[in-house]
Amino acid sequence: MRRSARAAKRLPSRLAADSLRRETVTTTRGKRSAPHSVYAELAGRIAELGRQAHHRGWALGTSGNFSAVVSRDPLRLAITASGVDKGRLAPAQVLEIDGEGRAVRGGGRPSAETSLHLAIVRARGAGAVLHTHSPWSTLLSDAHAGAGGLAIEGYEMLKGLNGVVTHEHREWLPIVENTQDWSAGAAGVEAVLRQRPDAHGLLIRRHGLYTWGRDFDEAVRHLEVLEFLLEVVGRSGEKGASQWRA
Repeated sequence: MRRSARAAKRLPSRLAADSLRRETVTTTRGKRSAPHSVYAELAGRIAELGRQAHHRGWALGTSGNFSAVVSRDPLRLAITASGVDKGRLAPAQVLEIDGEGRAVRGGGRPSAETSLHLAIVRARGAGAVLHTHSPWSTLLSDAHAGAGGLAIEGYEMLKGLNGVVTHEHREWLPIVENTQDWSAGAAGVEAVLRQRPDAHGLLIRRHGLYTWGRDFDEAVRHLEVLEFLLEVVGRSGEKGASQWRA
């Protein structure tokens, strides 16, 4: 009886371990990805964000892409598939990719900007990377390209960015040129991020905003804060910002 009781106590933990093993997927290289439950939760959150960003005019049509780290070792990201309508984004349209940008779970093709997401994750240790194509980020990225970036200073909303404790903070958003080959262009972005370790985001000329965070929640907060600030700067028609340089 005692032996049976001990076996019964061990049963739940064994079942949990078996369940975890069933959720773990082995890739073609023999490395294991994170449990399916982690990927599934992030896919659901990314899909919800896509729909919200579309509703707010930040990611209309198929524009924009979003990713979140599923595991660090080996590196795995949940990322939106290429060419999907963000207003109708579903969890099934979020893939899991490895550290080289290859899909290891889900259907569809990874975003054309996958290399950029991976570069930001590595350069910043980010837990999530979010990219929008809002009108203000697109317009300002072109208007201030000559200065190499956009400075935003004096707004209370800046305190929503990680580590910022005063409205007197000066946020510099570097601006990089757009390209159709981010597998080659990602190295340039990494170089920019090394030069500006204090930046919470960057702009791609005539393209939009990239921001990130230590985790998904922080990245979403940074997205909301920066999109608000970009709209305020755009609507106010500030002239001084274009003259400020890093």
